[in-house]
Amino acid sequence: MAAVVAWAGLLAGAAGCTGESGAGLDRMLGKAPAPEDVVRVVPDDGAKGVGPGTRLRVRVPDGRLESVKVVRSQDAEETRVPGRISADGLSWRPDDDRLALAARYTVDTVALDGDGNRSARHTTFTTQVPEERFIGYVTPEDRSTVGTGMIVSLEFNREIENRAAVERAVQVTADPAVEIRPHWFGAGRLDFRPREYWKPGTRVTVALRLRDVEGAPGVYGLQDKTFAFTVGRSQVSLVDAARHTMQVRRDDELIATVPITAGAPKTTTYNGKMVVTEMLELTRMNGATVGFKKKNGKGEYDIPDVPHAMRLTESGTFLHGNYWAEDVFGSANVSHGCVGLRDVKGGGSDTPAGWFFDRSLIGDVVEVVHSKDKEVAPDNGLGGWNMDWEEWTDDGSVD
Repeated sequence: MAAVVAWAGLLAGAAGCTGESGAGLDRMLGKAPAPEDVVRVVPDDGAKGVGPGTRLRVRVPDGRLESVKVVRSQDAEETRVPGRISADGLSWRPDDDRLALAARYTVDTVALDGDGNRSARHTTFTTQVPEERFIGYVTPEDRSTVGTGMIVSLEFNREIENRAAVERAVQVTADPAVEIRPHWFGAGRLDFRPREYWKPGTRVTVALRLRDVEGAPGVYGLQDKTFAFTVGRSQVSLVDAARHTMQVRRDDELIATVPITAGAPKTTTYNGKMVVTEMLELTRMNGATVGFKKKNGKGEYDIPDVPHAMRLTESGTFLHGNYWAEDVFGSANVSHGCVGLRDVKGGGSDTPAGWFFDRSLIGDVVEVVHSKDKEVAPDNGLGGWNMDWEEWTDDGSVD
């Protein structure tokens, strides 16, 4: 029987897309400059179809860059983009100025502003796909080790009209063998999963035979690629929003009960099964990006250095560390919808948030119960586990 970690007496915090509002945060954090004022990234966050001649640049108007990490994802393979910070610390540029076609780029930066305050920024953009071609951006990455809740997901850059042909050109198999079925979310996304969570140790292979497949009139596939990933140990965490706790189970054994804070009465947390899709040691969270705005259009909160952030939904639900509020963990729900765990500024490995982050994988399942909110939509992140098997397989997919 595994030893159970009990975080007794650890009662502090709110959450990061969550967190206190108004004067409470202002007192703790001061009036932080907007993220684009601290770290400026070109191309813009969320840009699509960026041309190969566009120059990727990162700079700060004052202060200095501490770290810059740029990753290119192409055909389910991640590649670190080499580059260097200038001697004065004000800018970063890649060693090769050319951007790859049909790729997704992520830029993660940490900088000190002119007053010495640390701030993080996370941006993404995608590059141009040749005319009359389509590709699928694939989750997870090639050669990755993932949690048992991972769902294979393809997001297409163009709407697919000939779904049957595209579906037949994508083959997902497992060793040991298990039935895997597809499900379409609209015309732009195709997901695959088994009936139950993957068994630990399973090796999953994805073959994309999309090259020259006609996905829509006159629009043909570009990819011919096989990749694989491995399923690691099982870790499923149960967040009880009413009890303000999270039980962490590893290979079906309870290993920890952690005090948490969830969504406040007016900004409740989704119920249901959610899957970790992104892990960030430090990131910035601004309420304006997820619809929490003041009358002046600025975010209800703007926290420049949220530690140990794990994305659960595409709409902005995270499980993350918190250092800026007190006396709420295990006793009150005060967030804007995220799940918060106690942490320290900069992130600590011996805090509940650091402990959980260090033991988590992309693909782990976090299930929320007893929140006064609806169930998370199955296409909001990798939420497909909230559909029963009959519903998953009854969408007109090819048998």
